[in-house]
Amino acid sequence: MLLLSPSILAADFADLRSSLKRARHADYIHFDVMDGVFVPNISFGIPILESVRRITDITLDVHLMITEPMRYVNKFADAGADILTVHYEACEDPKETLKAIHAAGMKAGLAIKPDTGIEVLRDFFGLADMFLVMTVEPGFGGQTLIDKCVDKVRELRGLLEEFGYDTDIEVDGGLTRSNVDRILDAGANVIVMGSSIFKGDIEDNVRYFKEHFKERANA
Repeated sequence: MLLLSPSILAADFADLRSSLKRARHADYIHFDVMDGVFVPNISFGIPILESVRRITDITLDVHLMITEPMRYVNKFADAGADILTVHYEACEDPKETLKAIHAAGMKAGLAIKPDTGIEVLRDFFGLADMFLVMTVEPGFGGQTLIDKCVDKVRELRGLLEEFGYDTDIEVDGGLTRSNVDRILDAGANVIVMGSSIFKGDIEDNVRYFKEHFKERANA
């Protein structure tokens, strides 16, 4: 199934409730947490997630771009996260972190940065519910998709199929109306979009991508 996960990093925080309402027909809401250490930017954290949880019942797809995320797994679960994705590069023990996420009642995702090879993910097949392939350097929205990352998505989907897994592949970074098909053709099925959703008519943008995904599924 093709799923749309709008990133509120690109939303208007002065009117976040309205923005979320307009994006209500998306499948997930993507929530980027940055600590200023693992990535060169600071975004938002648990208090904002708690507030978002109170005003929507949509699946909250939380992406932790923070060092040693194990420290905060239970806190994000308590705050209302449904999916918690951590970075391979940021975990002292990725396997134990994924197990802790499951133990806290959430789905577990594992992310890699553009320069990290797909081969590191093989040890987590069957443990991660989702793999997130970053197609820009994490830290800032509005960047341009890095072309080489499309091949990484294709390689990962091929490996998963080879070993008999139908694990979700999420892609985040620089996705637009003009390039999303390249990512879908490569095998991704969870699409994160920030500016492409929250800049302009939010409802129309969500509608466009949902209809496009439906057309592809029915083709």
